[in-house]
Amino acid sequence: MRKTQLKSSRSSVNETRTPNKYDDSEGLTTILRSVTMHPGVSKQKMMAEDILRYGNVNISAEVFTFRELAHATDNFNPEFLVGEGGFGRVYKGHLKRTNQVVAVKQLDRNGVQGNREFLAEVLTLNLPSNKKPLDWYTRMKIAKGSAQGLEYLHDIANPPIIYRDFKASNVLLDESFIPKLSDFGLAKLGPAEGEDHVSTRVMGTYGYCAPEYAMTGQLTSKSDVYSFGVVLLEIISGRRAIDNTRSPEEQNLISWAKPLFKDKNMLTEMADPSLGGNYPVKGLRQALAIANMCLQEEANTRPLISDVVTALEYLAMQRDDEDTLITTELEDSACSDELCLKDLTTETNCVS
Repeated sequence: MRKTQLKSSRSSVNETRTPNKYDDSEGLTTILRSVTMHPGVSKQKMMAEDILRYGNVNISAEVFTFRELAHATDNFNPEFLVGEGGFGRVYKGHLKRTNQVVAVKQLDRNGVQGNREFLAEVLTLNLPSNKKPLDWYTRMKIAKGSAQGLEYLHDIANPPIIYRDFKASNVLLDESFIPKLSDFGLAKLGPAEGEDHVSTRVMGTYGYCAPEYAMTGQLTSKSDVYSFGVVLLEIISGRRAIDNTRSPEEQNLISWAKPLFKDKNMLTEMADPSLGGNYPVKGLRQALAIANMCLQEEANTRPLISDVVTALEYLAMQRDDEDTLITTELEDSACSDELCLKDLTTETNCVS
């Protein structure tokens, strides 16, 4: 691997030998001062207080110097580039001090989003997570609502919109767990009349991009469907799309799931262990079937998002008699030993 010379930086981030912790508005003001492009302590403090007020918690954010991050990414070596979003580029890095593989996001000062949004995302990542796991039906309602958001962009918006960066962190939940899509910085208008795709630079988040888009830059609504399949699998399994804390064979969610999709006896192994087995087995199989169809390598074999919404509407409804609602069967011969949806209700209603 070619090493690039570490250049000096004029960054205003103060170098420290040990990481600092900040857990109040004064501390957050210090972070803001180090990254803001505009002077003015009062504005910085207002932003810090605003974030704390909405977070309603103490935030402990670890601060790294610019030099540490430059060393971790070999001075932001293009070979380490893993994606690009509305804020800027994301690089894979290695922190020698903690022996951690990390993602380093570099703010683009000419990007479509400002440093306030960038900082809000950074601090959001430091909010303590809710340790109480969501039940099965809440998860299905979140999946349904997220799919409905994509359905609006694809089928109702005029002209149609391709989201291009559908991922778990872009799905916001209110106190009732009703999802809303956020961060439209990478959204693109759909193909012009007579065209079947939009040619564009490959941007998005590693682990969520459809393979044909990553390879050719040809973007369609089915690219969003693939990304939705990744998120649906995250919802079902409780795993992240990319998780470097797991063993190498389990770090990539899709690579881990592919062999399990082909073995119907292993499907329950894909359920989030925190559910404690409290889910309808047929519902699990059907949800996995939807995810598997969304994750097909060939874009034209993936379902329309409107069909996905129809399927998830059934899964999100809790009934006393699950067997009368969910009658999906696994047919290995008809699906080349993979999952498919046959019947959603007593009448045939296939997602294709």
